[in-house]
Amino acid sequence: MATSNRLFSPDLIGSDVVTSFPEGYTIRPLERGDYGKGFLDCLSVLSEVGDVSRARFEERFDWIKTQGQGVHYHVVIERENRIVGTGAVIVERKFIHNLGAIGHIEEIAIEKDFQGKGLGLKLLASLLSIAKNVGCYKTTLGTSPDNEPFYVKCGYNKSGNIMNQYLEEPKEPYYRG
Repeated sequence: MATSNRLFSPDLIGSDVVTSFPEGYTIRPLERGDYGKGFLDCLSVLSEVGDVSRARFEERFDWIKTQGQGVHYHVVIERENRIVGTGAVIVERKFIHNLGAIGHIEEIAIEKDFQGKGLGLKLLASLLSIAKNVGCYKTTLGTSPDNEPFYVKCGYNKSGNIMNQYLEEPKEPYYRG
């Protein structure tokens, strides 16, 4: 697939991380054609996705690629032409910490049939590699208490609480995200 269809350069994912994936699995940047490979189905493991048409997906992809360049880094794990895992690092550029940057880890999802195979650890490693390569001094994420042990295993430490103020009608936690 043409480089222009990729969200960002695959060179930002360290070669050591790329080669650590088992045979038959590929870690790479999100591509415009991933709608047809089950990208949104994979994300639905994490939370409600909504009724997103191909046209709406492509519109969002194009916006992120043009308006969000240098901020949004979405990766996918592909196996046999199907997306089985995904995650993102969203870069926040700061005025504090000597104009530092923080990578916010978001939307980590591994399809149910592929969980327990170490793909989540490798997915996080790919996002950390990107964060380092774009100059982040740390990464941060929010998670449910049920998933805390996984992130501790990945090297994360509990550091405070995350608080949200929702700007829409109340929904069940699964649908709210």
